[in-house]
Amino acid sequence: MKRLIAAVLYTALSLTANTGSASAQDIAALRDGSMKKLAVHATPREVPTEAFDGPDGPLTLADLKGEVIILNFWATWCAPCRKEMPALAELGAAFEGKGARVVTVATGRNPDGAVTRFLTEIGLADLPVYRDPRQKLARNMGVLGLPVTVILNAEGQEVARLTGDAEWNSDSARAIIAALVAEGG
Repeated sequence: MKRLIAAVLYTALSLTANTGSASAQDIAALRDGSMKKLAVHATPREVPTEAFDGPDGPLTLADLKGEVIILNFWATWCAPCRKEMPALAELGAAFEGKGARVVTVATGRNPDGAVTRFLTEIGLADLPVYRDPRQKLARNMGVLGLPVTVILNAEGQEVARLTGDAEWNSDSARAIIAALVAEGG
């Protein structure tokens, strides 16, 4: 039944996507299951300009503009992070080349070997590695615990946030991201 509701809401939202952008209320209506923890902001929020390490060198969140970004903060010692990381990878694969990207940032003290070992242990050895070793980005984004996932629109603004682990491969999560992509982020 929950999948049917999510499908109906997504269909209704996608049919109206060309006549105007989805509101925060429209996005919030798609929340189901663990996605009910997703706090959808009434208006988009600016994000900090702190640099963090990417697979190809330093970058900022502004460098990721143009796609909806599912920005997940995690650490190798975080059990809920281990639980949700495969679901985030599935969500990323579902939207690859379709206007959304998952970016998982290991924040704090996570030595290279530990990050690689963590990803290998959970079967995600080819997941791109992003790091925030001094926690500057996490701190400036108000990340107080882990995991925290922040959704950025295509303009690079924060539109929603979820604290704790979630089922990011659920129909609800996919409908939310699809709606944000359909509205142009």
